[in-house]
Amino acid sequence: MNITLLKNNISAIINDVNLKSNEKRQQICDVLRANVSYYDWVGFYFKNGTKNELKLAEFSGKPTSHKIIPFGKGICGQVALSNQNFVVPNVQEQDNYISCGIDVKSEIVIPIFVNNKNIGQIDIDSHQVNPFSKNDEILLEYVCEKVATLF
Repeated sequence: MNITLLKNNISAIINDVNLKSNEKRQQICDVLRANVSYYDWVGFYFKNGTKNELKLAEFSGKPTSHKIIPFGKGICGQVALSNQNFVVPNVQEQDNYISCGIDVKSEIVIPIFVNNKNIGQIDIDSHQVNPFSKNDEILLEYVCEKVATLF
């Protein structure tokens, strides 16, 4: 994974004045999934209005039945409450995990903040056990900072 190249690609997408915000987020999902071999599903969840739940927005990968996730449920729901990154090396070792498919072995979720308020997150599923490193967190925090500028 070339973090510098990926950051440059993300910045170019964010700065493209010809794209709408949702198109930018979709392209980010597609670029991340295409360029990081162990990113098998990449998606954004955002707070669903005033409800204490997340709603699926743009994603790249197999369709999921998890379009709404209550706060506190699963990895994404926990991040909505904790406001902290959550890296799960092996989803089978997590009690509060929502299975997205038999192929998913690990997950990383990074919150998105606007004015110090958690408005959503990026969620990455991998079909490998323990593929995520500090570099993934650095890259995805950068992505979330850039996506926050769209709001």
